[in-house]
Amino acid sequence: MSEKESGFSNQQDAADVLMELRSRAEALEQQLAEVRQQTEARIVRAELKTEAIRAGIVDSDGLKLLDTADIKLNKDGEVDGADALIADLKRAKPWLFSSPSSSSSAAVAPPSMPPRQKLATEMSEDEWRAARAALLKRRG
Repeated sequence: MSEKESGFSNQQDAADVLMELRSRAEALEQQLAEVRQQTEARIVRAELKTEAIRAGIVDSDGLKLLDTADIKLNKDGEVDGADALIADLKRAKPWLFSSPSSSSSAAVAPPSMPPRQKLATEMSEDEWRAARAALLKRRG
């Protein structure tokens, strides 16, 4: 075999390897784009579900009625207008949402009050004798 023939073969091999690498790179870029699109769709669904739960949705399957094709993430990775979209859904299909009830609302804790000592007039005679004995014991 001459040098000319072996050089051609090496150039052909290099070209074949280059073509294979380019096709693999294109396939990987396509896979990356698909994964990115699926991830963004999941984030959008999660954000909408969160907003719907805050709004009192009865069944999260009602979110399937939303057209999420036009919803995109902003540069911070958040869904702009998710709350407005859920508010529109609530106005259009109010039966998907429950009305807030007093039993499911957060209860307010009673105000803190320091414990009050029992007055002698409120004690029974036995309680008074025990309290008097404890007081005299502490003093003496």
